[in-house]
Amino acid sequence: KKKQQDVLGFLEANKIGFEEKDIAANEENRKWMRENVPENSRPATGYPLPPQIFNESQYRGDYDAFFEARENNAVYAFLGLTAPPGSKVFDFSLLYRSFYCC
Repeated sequence: KKKQQDVLGFLEANKIGFEEKDIAANEENRKWMRENVPENSRPATGYPLPPQIFNESQYRGDYDAFFEARENNAVYAFLGLTAPPGSKVFDFSLLYRSFYCC
């Protein structure tokens, strides 16, 4: 839960639009996430655990990949977005994407 809150907090602080998908209460969301995490990104046993991050239907990575991108100041590239010039704050008028964080 803490990792999920970390991702959501970053998106909110940087005004990046997202849609949170609850996989605990919605079987359809859980099934979609499991089917759309690439084979090479799945754990050896069991199912991928949240948060899993998507840009629309394109898989972007898990929390560890997000954390590494954040540490390297490469979160916008990780999310598949162009960083606003001269600012760390995302300008909503430039681009809006739905991000699925499960």
